[in-house]
Amino acid sequence: MAKKSTLQRWSSEDSAELYGIRNWGTGYFDISSDGDVIVRPFGNKNPVSVSIPAIIQGIRERGLDMPVLLRIENILDSQISQIHESFRKAIKTLGYKGDYRGVFPIKVNQQQQVVETIARYGSHYHHGLEVGSKAELFAALSQLRDEQACLICNGYKDEEFINLGLYATRMGFLCFFVVEMPGELDIILERAKHLGVKPLIGVRAKLACKAGGHWTDSGGERSTFGLTATQIVDMVDTLREKGMLDCFRLLHYHVGSQVPNIRDIRNAVMEASRLYSGLVKEGAAMGFLDLGGGLAVDYDGSRTNFISSRNYSLDEYSADVVEAVMTIVDESEVPHPTIITESGRATVAYYSVLLFNVLDASHIEHQGASSQEIEHLTLPDEAHEATRNLLQVLTGLTLRNLQECYNDAIYYRDEVRQLFLHGKVSLRERSLADRLFWRIIKRIAQEKPKLLKTPKELAEIDSVLADIYYCNFSVFQSLPDSWAIGQLFPVMPVHRLNEFPTRQAILSDITCDSDGRIDHFIDSNQGIKHTLDVHPLIDGEEYYMGAFLVGAYQETLGDLHNLLGDTNVVSVRITEDGGFEFMRELRGDSVADILSYVEYDPRRILEGLRKLAEKAVRRGCILPAERYSIMQAFEDGLRGYTYYER
Repeated sequence: MAKKSTLQRWSSEDSAELYGIRNWGTGYFDISSDGDVIVRPFGNKNPVSVSIPAIIQGIRERGLDMPVLLRIENILDSQISQIHESFRKAIKTLGYKGDYRGVFPIKVNQQQQVVETIARYGSHYHHGLEVGSKAELFAALSQLRDEQACLICNGYKDEEFINLGLYATRMGFLCFFVVEMPGELDIILERAKHLGVKPLIGVRAKLACKAGGHWTDSGGERSTFGLTATQIVDMVDTLREKGMLDCFRLLHYHVGSQVPNIRDIRNAVMEASRLYSGLVKEGAAMGFLDLGGGLAVDYDGSRTNFISSRNYSLDEYSADVVEAVMTIVDESEVPHPTIITESGRATVAYYSVLLFNVLDASHIEHQGASSQEIEHLTLPDEAHEATRNLLQVLTGLTLRNLQECYNDAIYYRDEVRQLFLHGKVSLRERSLADRLFWRIIKRIAQEKPKLLKTPKELAEIDSVLADIYYCNFSVFQSLPDSWAIGQLFPVMPVHRLNEFPTRQAILSDITCDSDGRIDHFIDSNQGIKHTLDVHPLIDGEEYYMGAFLVGAYQETLGDLHNLLGDTNVVSVRITEDGGFEFMRELRGDSVADILSYVEYDPRRILEGLRKLAEKAVRRGCILPAERYSIMQAFEDGLRGYTYYER
C-alpha cells in the first residue's frame, strides 16, 4: 500500500491493511482502535476480544520474561468445531450417507497440553489421534477417552508397538494399524493370533498423483511410505487366504502437509476413492477412507495457490472432498465410507503466537554522513583520490544518473577497501569513505521511486538500507521452518499500530549465527517483501512483536542452537465477557536444564567452579567473602532463563 504523508494521521485501519492481519488472521486476529493487536477466539461470529498487550502485561506481572509462546485455547476449540461443522454441512447438503471423523496427527505438536486439549474438546465430535511411534501411542492413550474416536497407527511398527495397539483394541479403542511396508502385515497377523485379538487393519496407498507445495515428495509413486496397487492386491490375497479379509477396514494416503491447490486435493481423493471401491469389490470389509493431511493454512492471506497460502476455503475443501468420494463410490455402487482427515496443521497453527521483545537496533544512517555534514565536509589534504571521487559522486547525484552513481559508488568503495587492506589509507579514511558510500546509497533509495522503471541493480536497495532489529528469541528453537524451508509466518508489532511505522527492518535473533534472522515477510500487495515496517524504538520502553500461526511443527522441530532452550509457555482461555484466565504457565528451560540435555551435569559444573574459586582464594585473587558472592552468581545463573533477561 502507498505510504501516507507524515501530515496525514496514521490509523489502526492503515496498519490492518499494511500487515494483512484480516486476511491471514481469518477472524481470530485484528487491530483495535487504540493500536493493539487483539484476539477474537470465536472468530467473526462473536465480537469478544482481548488485547495481546494486556495479556503480555499479565505475563510480566506473573514474573515471566520474554520470549513467551502464547497459546489461546479457545482458538483450538474453534478450529476443531469449524472443521467438523464444515464436513457436517457438506454431508447434509450433498446427501452423503457416510460419516466424518477428524484425526489429529500428534507429530504436528506433541506437547501434552496441546494433545490433552484436543482430546478433551474433540470428544464432542469423536475427534481422534494419529500416532507414528510407541512414544506417541502412549501419549495418545493417556489422553484419549472417547471410544468412538479413531486411533490411527502409522510409522514403523515392531512387535511391541503392535502389542500395545492390540491391547488398546481389546480395551475398546477403535485402533487401526496402517500397513506402510509389505513386511508389516505378517507381524500384525502373528501378534494378533498370539494375543487372540481381532485387528483393525488399514493400508497406506502410494497414489500416482502428486500435490504441489513444500512436501510434494510425500505423495506419488516414489514416495517413501505406502504400498503400490500391486502390493495392495497381494495384501488382499494374503488376508483372504488366512480368512481375515473382514479385518481389512481402512484405506489411507497422504499427499502433503500444506497443499495450496484444491485441484491437487480433488485429484488425490478421486484416485483414492477408486482404490477404495476396488478393495470393497475384492471382498474387503472396509468402511473407512483416510485422506491424510493436506488442508493448508493461508499464512500470507493471499488466498492463492502460492506455497504459503491456499486457493480454497474450509467449506470448499469439505464440499469437494465429500462430493469427490460420493461421485466415485456411487459410480462403483459401493456404500459411502466414513471419511477421515488428518488436518493437523490447520487444527493447531492459529492457536499459538510467539511473543518477543526487541533488544536493540542497528541503523545504516549511523554509518552514513548526514546532509548537514556533507555541506560542511572538507576532506583532509592527504585523502586518496578514490575517497574524493566518492564525494564527487554524492554531490553530483541526480535522478538522471542514479544507475551510474550506484555503479561508481560500488567501484570507489571497493577501491578504498583494497587500499586499506594494503595499508595505503588509514582506518579513519576508510571510515569516512564508508560514510560517504552509505549516504550515496540512501540518496539513491530516496530518488528511486521517481523513476518510471527501476533498474534491476537498484530493485533490492531498500533491503540493503534496512535496520536490523535484534529480537529476544531463537529462530532455530521457535521458528525452525522459517530458517530451514523459508516458511512464511505473519510477523508484526503487537502495539503502537495507530502510529506511522517509519522504519524498515529485518529481524535478527540472539544466536551468534547469520542464519538466525527473518528477512521475508508478508506483503499485502505483492506476496513477499524483504523488510518489515516497524516503529522506532523508544528509550526505556519495550517494543513487542509477535510471530503468528506457529502452532504446527515449530515446537517439536526446534533445536538447541547456542543452547537456547524452550521458551516460557502461557495458555490462556478467553471468557465470554471479554476477560481472560491464565490456565497454565510452563517456565522455559533453565541454563541447567539445557546443559543436562547435552550431557553436562550441573552439579559437577558447580563443584568444579567451587574448586576454581577456592584456588583463586588461596592465590589471593579474591577474598573468601567474594567467593561466596561469585558462587551465588553461578548458582543463580544455572537457574536462570536461557534468553536475554532485563
